[in-house]
Amino acid sequence: MDNTMSDVTAQHPMPKSIVLFVVACIVVFGALALYQGSTEFIIYTVMTIVEVVVVMVIHRRVGLPLHVLWLLAVWALLHLAGGTVHIDPELTKEGNKNVLYALRLHSWLPRYDQIVHMFGFFSATLTCGHVLLRSVRPISAAPDSMPKGYTAIIMCSMLAGMGLGALNEVAEFIITLIDENNGVGGYENTGWDLVSNTVGAFAGGVLLHMSKASFRSH
Repeated sequence: MDNTMSDVTAQHPMPKSIVLFVVACIVVFGALALYQGSTEFIIYTVMTIVEVVVVMVIHRRVGLPLHVLWLLAVWALLHLAGGTVHIDPELTKEGNKNVLYALRLHSWLPRYDQIVHMFGFFSATLTCGHVLLRSVRPISAAPDSMPKGYTAIIMCSMLAGMGLGALNEVAEFIITLIDENNGVGGYENTGWDLVSNTVGAFAGGVLLHMSKASFRSH
């Protein structure tokens, strides 16, 4: 059993380009958060490091597709930049911090924050779908083989993505307790975050339904 698992994990090393990209993001934006004295994004940087380690462990076990790995890497970039890159105050709503997360180009458009939530949990849903499929498909099965209950796997992937989104909101709540000078926002912001997470998870489910290739190993 141990030898089999060792063989499986050895087949899925993390691409060096993605490792370099994510490390660069963490170093640059982590240093920026330290320079700005942003307790909120120092914590988020640490959380991102933990999440990167989790993704690496998952990838070595199941072999996430390259496009999913890049989606997760870009999500890390968008997230870390969101709270550390300052913008013109005129592009934000009065009372918000002058950072990317508060950016709204027009009153009827979603904020940068909400777009990142949609993109992030779209990516998380694709990740969950691949992990679930790999869990129910035997290691010896052909990469293109699809198990019975494919639709159920998609539904579970969407629910898992939404669940991770809810967990993210718990993390944001904890941030508000630790750092009074945070940019998390109030109850309305939490509500829109949850809506955005749900939209992203639903979009991920639709993509998985339309293209079984999103589940396949690459």
